[in-house]
Amino acid sequence: MENVIFNQLNYPILTYTVFLPVLGALLLLFMSNATLIRWTTLAVTAATFVISLPLLTAFNKSTYKMQFVERHEWIPSWGINYFIGIDGISILFIFLTTLLSMLCVLVSWKAIETKAKEFHIAILTMEAGMLGVFVALDFFLFYIFWEAMLIPMFLLIGVWGGPQRVYAAIKFFLYTLVGSVLMLVGIVVLYFTGGNTLDILTLSAMQYPVKLQYWLFMAFLAAFAVKVPMFPVHTWLPDAHTEAPTAGSVILAGVLIKMGAYGFLRFSIPMFPDATKFFMQPMLILSVIAIIYGALVCLAQKDLKRLIAYSSVSHMGFVTLGIFALNSQGMEGGILQMLNHGIITGALFLMVGIIYERTHTRVIADYGGFATLVPWFAGLFIILTFASIGLPGTNGFIGEFLILFGAFKAQKLYGALAATGVILGAGYMLWLYQRVFWEKANPDWTSASHAVRDLNLREVITLLPLFILIFWIGCYPETFLSYMHSSVEHLLENINKPAAAGPEDLIAQRILEIF
Repeated sequence: MENVIFNQLNYPILTYTVFLPVLGALLLLFMSNATLIRWTTLAVTAATFVISLPLLTAFNKSTYKMQFVERHEWIPSWGINYFIGIDGISILFIFLTTLLSMLCVLVSWKAIETKAKEFHIAILTMEAGMLGVFVALDFFLFYIFWEAMLIPMFLLIGVWGGPQRVYAAIKFFLYTLVGSVLMLVGIVVLYFTGGNTLDILTLSAMQYPVKLQYWLFMAFLAAFAVKVPMFPVHTWLPDAHTEAPTAGSVILAGVLIKMGAYGFLRFSIPMFPDATKFFMQPMLILSVIAIIYGALVCLAQKDLKRLIAYSSVSHMGFVTLGIFALNSQGMEGGILQMLNHGIITGALFLMVGIIYERTHTRVIADYGGFATLVPWFAGLFIILTFASIGLPGTNGFIGEFLILFGAFKAQKLYGALAATGVILGAGYMLWLYQRVFWEKANPDWTSASHAVRDLNLREVITLLPLFILIFWIGCYPETFLSYMHSSVEHLLENINKPAAAGPEDLIAQRILEIF
């Protein structure tokens, strides 16, 4: 296979990385001591993170080909294989997923007191599902991992969430399930059109009739737009974030919503290039709407988590804007901003969870004066505020700069409108900081019985890796951009190829006649 490089290492590193959390979850089934369960889960997530690191060091940045590939027959009668590998796009999200999963265990150390075993099993199975999505190169395997993520996230929200957790969990499940079913229809069509194969690389190399591309693009869009989430199918996200426990919010913001944008990069753009160019303008318009709408709604929020949730709608609008600018600057900026958003917003949700443990309120008006009450917390939060609004020297600046560069290159109007989102972002984040940290202190937090304590060592250790990455990417982004150069260049080359002339595939023509 010319588009893959079989495993460069002497052991199946991707299989170990994906399935070690599953083994850890099985091990937890036989434990009953809560402390032992926490330490075991932390050890498993830390081991998964360490095991995945050689992917970064052994990765060949000069090629677009899939690397560390493992392929074994699974259900040969259906053309289904256990086929996994990564390229310069997916490798960054393996790193992000293993890191955030470990931090989620740390931040939940004291917060989760009921059903601790079940909670940590859900975290580990969630990690395995997310990793599987990023490595799967067979559609059957991909869809199993894609759907497997729904169950643990549904449980995280519905069991350990807030007062409206059942409503939020059901809404999350229904939105994502409907989109996934439509994607499944698209996968089945691809299976018959592509000659009874579910090999993602083989299907990506084929050329489909233009009209069929339009239908398939829409089928996949249903799943990916919900997952991002794009406007107007974003309404499940604020409810899910608000009701989810801190770990659930971190996973949602850090990894889960990235899978929609990843789906565009892995499937929609390479498989349906003509449809991508046809739908480019509507996708850019929806992205700009999400940027401005999400930022405006943030200005009206009274709940900390809800504000950050709507900021995700705005920031992910930047991501899809960069991707569908269909140029190297925009696309690389979009991919980098996916990583940046996971780091910044993940850290913001961690900090909101930390302060909620002390105050048991997320209402912004209940705060005030925290700059003097918890100075270390206030100092770290202002760094996240600056990163979120794209201050030079932080990772947020690099991603937004590349996206806006690509947007102006593609369409100046969209670039100008998106730039207003940066201004609005500065407005709602700085106003939030003023209200929480500089307004008159709430007497409840200064009394001896309710005195708010600053960050402890465990919390500092939890946050430290994310702050290192904020400045690392902000000061030297090439460390991370270098992984994606070849993959993005190859992706754009395929988009810009002229459509091949020739008779339409007979099976594809019959499918078109049905529609």
